[in-house]
This record gives sequence, structure tokens and C-alpha cells, in this order.
Amino acid sequence: MDYILVGIVALLGSGLTFFSGFGLGTLLMPVFALFFPIDIAIALTAIVHLLNNIFKLTLVGKKANMQTVLRFGIPAVVFAFLGAFILGKLTYIPPLHTYTISSSSYQITVVKICIATLLILFSCFDLIPKLKRLEFDIKYLPFGGALSGFFGGLSGHQGALRTAFLIRAKLNKEAFIATGVVIACFIDISRITIYAKDLIKLGDKLNYPMLMVATAMAFIGAYIGNKFLKKITIHTIQLVVGILLIIFAILLGVGIL
Repeated sequence: MDYILVGIVALLGSGLTFFSGFGLGTLLMPVFALFFPIDIAIALTAIVHLLNNIFKLTLVGKKANMQTVLRFGIPAVVFAFLGAFILGKLTYIPPLHTYTISSSSYQITVVKICIATLLILFSCFDLIPKLKRLEFDIKYLPFGGALSGFFGGLSGHQGALRTAFLIRAKLNKEAFIATGVVIACFIDISRITIYAKDLIKLGDKLNYPMLMVATAMAFIGAYIGNKFLKKITIHTIQLVVGILLIIFAILLGVGIL
């Protein structure tokens, strides 16, 4: 059942990413967090996200606008390192509070509160009409790259901000999608280098079959998204994702997850 849940979420998230600019990390990270500590869940999501973006590069990468990639991507890479570094530091702060419900013990930690707050913040991009239409002038591309990279490294949520800034770069649909994929790859590579030490520590405890299932299903979702789903409206899906994200964030913040 665990593999089915992860596989379905990876499939849907990857398919959505093609016409929303974001979705895979938003959906997959909370599911991984059901089975792993939050920092490991973010790292695993980054791996699937990177492998899926590399696959998407083979589909649309040649249409990327490299000038936009450099203006947005260089600051994104630098600040992704910073975000991932801060995540690692937050993980080692002692729990703020521990409580018991029935026979189960729960902990409220700084890292959970930070990630929960960011999840609620980024769920607003799905729920609030003005934020869904949020756009920024093209001159702010480097600043947008810094923000997207930082939050990508800290919580795995880079796509919403990336989309908001790139939408004003005057790119056609194909170039917009391809440019976002290239930038996402840069951010994923930079943050994974920071996450790597924690993943190595897990060794054989890491659920490699689950990671492979998520990656394979994400590939299938990306292929379907590229071929068949570009014209599908995502308004209802964004609403559902936003609500579920807030519920997960609350449960995470109070230490239940």
C-alpha cells in the first residue's frame, strides 16, 4: 500500500508539473514524510525531482532560453546551498515540546514548525486567486532566483516562486517549460550535495525500492504530461492540493507527523 500511494502521488505530481510549473515536490514531500523524518523526506523528494527533471530535459530541454536560465539560475543555485545548509542546522535543534496522546509520543520541533509554516505559505499559491496570478517584472529575475533557490533548499518548494517570476520573461510556452526544467535541475543538484551526508548515514535503512517506484512513476507522469495533459485546467486540482497541504502542515507543526 505504501508503494502504491507514493507511486500514484509521483505520477500525478509529475504530470501536473508540465502545465503548472510546480507540483511534484509539493505533493510528494508530504507523502515521503509519512515514512521518513522531515529532513530525509525533503532530500528524497529532491532526488526524485532531479531525476524527473533530467528525464524532462530529454523531452523539452533544447527549447530552454539560456539567457533567462543564467539570470535566474545562478542566484538560485547559490541560495539553494544556503537553504539546504539552514535545514541541516535546524534538524539538530532539540525538540521544543514533547507530549503524549494515548500511548504515542509526539514532538514539536523547530524544523517541523519552519517547514509547516512554509507549506502553509506556499499552499496560498494554490488557494488565493491573486497569488495564483502573481507575476513580477523581468528585471527582478535574479532576485526571484535567489528566493526560489533558498526555499527550494530549505523546504523543497521552489516551483511556485519560479513560475511567478518566469511568467514575465516573455517566453513562449515551450521555452517557459524548458527553462523552468533547466533551472530546477540546477537547484536540485546544489541542494542534494548538502543533503547527501544525511542520506549516506541512512545506508541500508533507506527504502530504495520506494525511491525507485516514485522515480519510475514520475517519469511516466512527465511523459503523459508532455503528450496529453497540457490543455487540462488545474484549478480544482490546485484547490484540493492547497487544502491538503494546509492540513498536513498543521499536523506536522503540532508534531503528529
